[in-house]
Amino acid sequence: QVQLVESGGGLVQPGGSLRLSCAASGFIFSIYAMGWYRQAPGKQRELVAGITGGDRTNYADSVKGRFTISRDNAKNTVYLQMNSLKPDDTAVYYCTVRRAGNDYWGQGTQVTVSS
Repeated sequence: QVQLVESGGGLVQPGGSLRLSCAASGFIFSIYAMGWYRQAPGKQRELVAGITGGDRTNYADSVKGRFTISRDNAKNTVYLQMNSLKPDDTAVYYCTVRRAGNDYWGQGTQVTVSS
């Protein structure tokens, strides 16, 4: 079965960096697009970044130039490098994949940006 396990969240000061990881299993990782979403308290879940099987990427305007999504197909892992973090980036971050018409989500990892 599809499993997605996020890690790497935590508390960081404004201007700091974090790298999130999402370890995937249960499907042929290399051929599927992967995405990172986030959900802040009281807000809807929103797309942060996506990466195709061919390594094409897309980003939300709010994170362009600060966040970088990448993947390591040998490790079945997708990453989100987050730099110049702001308090508005505080949210639970989720990894996702759409496979056979179904959306699969990890359990999420909390990112808190605060001084």
